[in-house]
Amino acid sequence: MVQSLNTKVDLVIDATAFTGFTDYGKVMIGDKGFEFYSSRDSRKYIQIPWEEVDYVIASVLLKGKWIPRYAFQTKKNVTYTFSSKEAKKVLRAVRKYVEPNHMLQSLSFFDVVKRAMQSRFKKS
Repeated sequence: MVQSLNTKVDLVIDATAFTGFTDYGKVMIGDKGFEFYSSRDSRKYIQIPWEEVDYVIASVLLKGKWIPRYAFQTKKNVTYTFSSKEAKKVLRAVRKYVEPNHMLQSLSFFDVVKRAMQSRFKKS
């Protein structure tokens, strides 16, 4: 069995991890880090200490009414993507441990297209 990083747990909620294949399990947010444990395979888990989290990136739709997924970018430039039914609860719990200027909103579809067009027609 895997040993948890956390000594105090703030939130446990059902979630999905997008790591190659989708893994269903539980997300645990505590005082030492963010943890994901797969419900099918006990060997599949992700533990991210708060010291290693560089940015938290949220995909926001419908002017903040719906957050389909969120991602953690570590200082080693690895991005872990998750989703849960109550993403706002998760992000509020994470906000206690990650600085607000390190919590970002991802680009929308139109922003990505706009950047692509600008870089395509940019004069060198």
